[in-house]
Amino acid sequence: MRERINFEDVSVGDAVGPLGKGPFTTPHLMRWSAAMENWHKIHYDQPFTTGHDKLPGLLINGSLKQQFIAQLLKDWAGRDGWMWKVSFQFRAMNVVGETLSVWARVTGKREMPDYGLVDLDVGISNERGVESTPGSAVVALPYRGRAPVPYPFVPPAPV
Repeated sequence: MRERINFEDVSVGDAVGPLGKGPFTTPHLMRWSAAMENWHKIHYDQPFTTGHDKLPGLLINGSLKQQFIAQLLKDWAGRDGWMWKVSFQFRAMNVVGETLSVWARVTGKREMPDYGLVDLDVGISNERGVESTPGSAVVALPYRGRAPVPYPFVPPAPV
């Protein structure tokens, strides 16, 4: 377990990650499809995917990419922080054989009474630098010398 990160330790422009994943194989996608009970053939049936659906290859599941973003943010926030909001779009396909890089960058900070909120841009790109999953997130981090972000997390009132 890494050392606790506090709100004061973070600056706008800081990079989070990257978290590397892959290269992906058909068995990776098949196992994820089975765990999620997603039986769409575009994740495990190459002849169907490229022949019938005319796709470039077996597609990496969107829910798997979603989980990678959550993993990066959760691991960064640590046990005392809280991944509050995540939003992203699937704008490009990722296929078997690719290696993905999950990243985030701090874009803003907001002080709240009991913890600080950190705004981030997030994304996933492949080894060729093609960005497939851009988005944004908000993570709550504790103040130095203060209690962890409360659990269960109670979001701040809208301002």
